[in-house]
Amino acid sequence: MESATSTLSSSIQDYLKGIQALESEGVKVTTSALAERMGVSSPSATAMAKRLAELGLVERAPYRGVVLTEAGRRAALEVLRHHRLLEQYLSETLGLPLEEVHAEADRLEHALSEELEARIDEALGYPTHDPHGHPIPSAKLELESSDDRTLVSLAPGERTTVTGVPDRDPELLRYLAALSLIPGSEVELCEAAPFGGPLTVRAGGGDHAVSRELAARIRVA
Repeated sequence: MESATSTLSSSIQDYLKGIQALESEGVKVTTSALAERMGVSSPSATAMAKRLAELGLVERAPYRGVVLTEAGRRAALEVLRHHRLLEQYLSETLGLPLEEVHAEADRLEHALSEELEARIDEALGYPTHDPHGHPIPSAKLELESSDDRTLVSLAPGERTTVTGVPDRDPELLRYLAALSLIPGSEVELCEAAPFGGPLTVRAGGGDHAVSRELAARIRVA
């Protein structure tokens, strides 16, 4: 299969991956949302959006943001596949801590050939999720949707397993690891404080207070 990203610069690939992430979160991809996601100024995001539209990778309309075209979506999913396969390889094979694999994969994803991608996929046993619990796009660039709930949706006394956590903040990942709130860990909701107060969860043999905002970002089975 011909690579969807072989002629695209690393910067363009990064933007496509960022747009795909915002779309998957149900966020309208405005210039300000894109600028915040990419950590750039609004003029820089606007200029890149125009460039992506010229390349036929997004459709762009004033005040409506941008939407990936089919070509843009395939390119974004290819970069995402490289990234998440690399994360899994770095975690499973090299033993890198959960909080380090995202940044390392960011540095390596653009240099990964299709041949090496296929070898890594085979060596890992064709994984379906990365170490953060996020789905890996298939070789056909199909991305499964997740039906998982979030920690905040549990009822008091309910026990389940953590299936996914945010991947972009190393400090947050270290904190979640210290609480045993990482994919594969068992968790029980002990109490939900009234009036939007924190949740008390039991994980790793201890009870921990977790804000509702953070609980809403932790997926559970």
